[in-house]
This record gives sequence, structure tokens and C-alpha cells, in this order.
Amino acid sequence: MIKHQGPISKFVLHIPKEIVLDSFQEVDLWMLILSRKSVKKLNIINQNRMYSIPSCVFACLELRKLHLYNCIFNPPLEFQGFPNLEDIYFKRFSMGDNIGQTVFNLPQLKKLKLYGCCDVNNFNINAMLLRLLHSKQLYAVCIRLSKPIEDSLRVERFNLALMSSNLPNIVSFTIDGYFLKVLAAEKFPNRLPHAEKCLRQLEFQRFSSGDLDQVQGALCMLRNSPNLETLHMTHMQMGSDADLELTSNYLESHDSLQNLCMLQSVEMTSIEGSRPELLFIKLLLDHSPRLENMIIRPSATVVAEKRLNIGKDVMLFPRASSKAKMVYLD
Repeated sequence: MIKHQGPISKFVLHIPKEIVLDSFQEVDLWMLILSRKSVKKLNIINQNRMYSIPSCVFACLELRKLHLYNCIFNPPLEFQGFPNLEDIYFKRFSMGDNIGQTVFNLPQLKKLKLYGCCDVNNFNINAMLLRLLHSKQLYAVCIRLSKPIEDSLRVERFNLALMSSNLPNIVSFTIDGYFLKVLAAEKFPNRLPHAEKCLRQLEFQRFSSGDLDQVQGALCMLRNSPNLETLHMTHMQMGSDADLELTSNYLESHDSLQNLCMLQSVEMTSIEGSRPELLFIKLLLDHSPRLENMIIRPSATVVAEKRLNIGKDVMLFPRASSKAKMVYLD
């Protein structure tokens, strides 16, 4: 490799278990050489003891594909991300001590697969183009888009059923209204092939009750989360494109929610008192027999009289739970 002239586009390294290594010194040297050869695809299949990826690999900014087996991902403190990386496959992988709460920028990442990995909850990434996420180890996932995607129909095979099957053990999930719009490119089913049985905490951010796609997506997720305990919804200010009549009619004419038998706590933030918002609250109260607390916070832009009317309305709604305590924070 030292004598090789020119770039090395792809490098595959297999370290079999039959080879007893006292150290990975030679492997580290190969990685150093690769970091100077504009490598684009790196695949390390290590069946020996765990290999700690050296810092020089994190200088390979032209990487497009990174597949690692039985390695330790321990980037230097100054590492910010791989600007061109499109495909990550990590198996039997451990996150190092340097990660902490660092968010890595992976602006071109489209595929992320994690299998048998440790400490993946410390693996925080910013990946706006991500299309495939598959992991049985992820327990907390947050997906937020900074702005709407104009043509969500062009997002390949991204739907709620696929996402649910790829994240079977998720416990806490945060999603925003913009991403719900992406998922709406394919019609939301009444039942998902795989219910989110492990999901305990669900949060919707930048949610608009005046958007039918978002309302249908939220109700689909609630229907398919039988063990959900906590729900938090932060509403965004509705624009001129909000169709309040359409979403209100949908919420009134459909038995769109089954009993949320485990739901205990709900928090609704920044509501404006629109009819679909109130109908959504009423729906939750009607179908939550174990509800203990519902906290409602009106938007700061709502005038005092409207705030008072919102409080009066929600306090009069019937409740499936005799223990449900309504807290209205005016």
C-alpha cells in the first residue's frame, strides 16, 4: 500500500478470528495510508477482538460508504462529521467515550443500519436526507425537519409501516409535523403490520391540527401504540393553508381512535383554541380510561378572552377516566 500510486477508491479488510493479534499497529498504519488516498468506500470485517477506529479515519472526508464490524467508534473531539457519507452499516459496534452529546453532521447520509451495537443512544446525527433507518438497539429516536419538503412524493419508500418495522424496540419517539407530511406520501393505514408495542413516550412537535395529513398520521401512530403512557404535542401557529373545516369534519365523522388503555399523561402546548384542536383533545379524553393528567398550555399569541373560553370548553369535556386531572395553564 505504501508504494501504491494514486487514490484508493475502495478498501475491504477482513481480520479473521484465527489470527491472534497482539495489537492493531499494522492495521492502524493501513488506515493512515488510506486517509491520504481519497478512499470512498471502507469495509472492515473484524472477527478478532474489538478494533478502535484510529483518528486518521475521521479525516477521510471523501468517504461515501462506511461498513464496520466489531469496532469502536471513538472520533477525536474536533470531529464534526463526514460531509459526503451516504451509507453506514455498523454491526457489533461500540460508541467511544469522546462522543458525549456531540451531534455529527452527515448531510448526504441516506442509509443507516445498526445491529448489535452498544451505547447507540449517544450517537446523535443530523441527517436531512436519511431514507432508511434500521436498528433493533435504538430506544429513543428524534426526527425533526428544519423546513417542509416540497415534493414528499419523491422520497423513496418512506412510510410509517416501513419505519415501524425498522425500529421494533423504540421506547421514546419524537417527530415533527413536517416529517409527518413526508410519511403521508403513502396513505396511512388503519393498522400497521407491526404495532409499536415497546413505545412508551410519543412527542409531536410543530404539529398543525389544521393539516389533515398530520392529523391522520398522529392518529395512526396513536392507534398502533397500545402501551403508550405519555403524549406531548406542541402545536405550531396555523397559516393561511390550514383547512380547519376539513380536519374538523374528519375528527367528527370517523371513529379514528381506539382506547389508549395505558395512556396516563398528556401535555398539549401552544394551542390556539381552534375547533380541530379542541376535537383532538376531546378524542383523547374519550379514549384514555387510565388518564391521570392532561396539561393544556395556550399559545402566547391568544388573547385573554379566547384563553378563558378555551379553558371553559376543555373543562366541560367528558372523560373516560374518573381519575383524570385537567390542568389549564393560562
